[in-house]
Order: sequence, then C-alpha cells, then structure tokens
Amino acid sequence: MHCQSVHTTGVASSPLNVHVNRAPLAGTVTSVEHIPGGFVPAFNKESENNERVVWHFDTELGDIEMVQIAGAVARRIVPYLPAGTKVEQGERIGLIRFGSRVDIYLPAGVEVAVEVGDRTRAGVTRVDRG
Repeated sequence: MHCQSVHTTGVASSPLNVHVNRAPLAGTVTSVEHIPGGFVPAFNKESENNERVVWHFDTELGDIEMVQIAGAVARRIVPYLPAGTKVEQGERIGLIRFGSRVDIYLPAGVEVAVEVGDRTRAGVTRVDRG
C-alpha cells in the first residue's frame, strides 16, 4: 500500500493540548496493534522507535493508518476500541497520556487539506479535501 503521511497535530502535541484521539473518517477499525519501544521526545527523529499503537480503518477513501506515538513524558497509550468496531468520523478512539504525536497515513491520490504545523480541532477539522 502506498500512503502519504499527514501529522494532524503538527509534529507533536504539548502537555497543554487535548490528548484524546478521534477517528479520522467514518468506517470500521480493521486492526489495533501495540508495538513496544522507547520513550524519547516525540519531536526527535529517534521517536521512530518509540512505543506506539497502529490503527487501520476501512473507510470510503480506502485503508487509513493512524499511529499513536508515545514520548518522553507521555508513556501510556490507551486504545478505547477493538478491531471490528464501526466508527463515525470524530468519534473518540483512544488517548495518549500527557500527549505526544499522532500520524495519519492516507491512500495515494487523496488531496490533503492540512499541512505540518496546522492546528486542528478534534472531530471538526477534516484532513482531506473530500
């Protein structure tokens, strides 16, 4: 699968941001996978090896991948939903204790409506131009 990355919270969120994560689009959760790892600051390049939870959603745009990434302070990711759950866009799906980073990977060809560093509103800001 060829995807492009969209960071919905810029590079990383601060402890002052809201850390509940929401479904990027309506669809079905097809997988939720916890991957153990380190806890370096989320804005650091080495955060590629941090603990994470990888979500896949079957949506009208195709397979959407969302990755919750732990950081130096935020060491606990709490997924709320199991695979097989149907979700609406903006529905709460999990949180990262004290914030960190969330990456969303959209299928190739989807026109992205946000840029790195843009502030988004949970359940309101759409990341594609659909």
